[in-house]
Amino acid sequence: MEKTPPIRKLHLREQIDAEDLKQIPAMASATGFFSPAEIEIAFELAEEKFQKKEDSSYRFLFADKERETLGFSCFGLIPCTLSSYDLYWIVVSPEAQGTGIGTYLIGETERRIASLGGTRVYVDTSGREQYRTTRAFYESRGYRQAAVLEDFYGPSDAKIIYCKYIKDPC
Repeated sequence: MEKTPPIRKLHLREQIDAEDLKQIPAMASATGFFSPAEIEIAFELAEEKFQKKEDSSYRFLFADKERETLGFSCFGLIPCTLSSYDLYWIVVSPEAQGTGIGTYLIGETERRIASLGGTRVYVDTSGREQYRTTRAFYESRGYRQAAVLEDFYGPSDAKIIYCKYIKDPC
């Protein structure tokens, strides 16, 4: 059975609430892509945003359908840069993958970054075979491979850095 994109029924929100502190690690874990340490980092970023609100450098964007969060992104200005942003996380719940939510979420994240004066978005991912579809996702959305750091995460596990120009800095 083919999944139907629920895009027109999605509600996007930037505010983080207490329920998100439970859903973020659960959703990241459910994908099967992230280690316990990575999931802990996702929780820590969310917790900082929840506690510090606008004083946090992290920004979140949630894609909700009715009362259920189906995906989220986390991004922020890279320290010591004028207009380069990191896309730290983009996660879609396994049940909603393949419905266009990831494409919609990354597009909306890029629009928000551009509205903040961002000109480039950087994203890191693993070179392991498991991440082949992740790399294809970024590449099909205009991201180009900017660097490969061999054995970064461990033996035979490179860090692949992608970049996308979203706005001309001039």
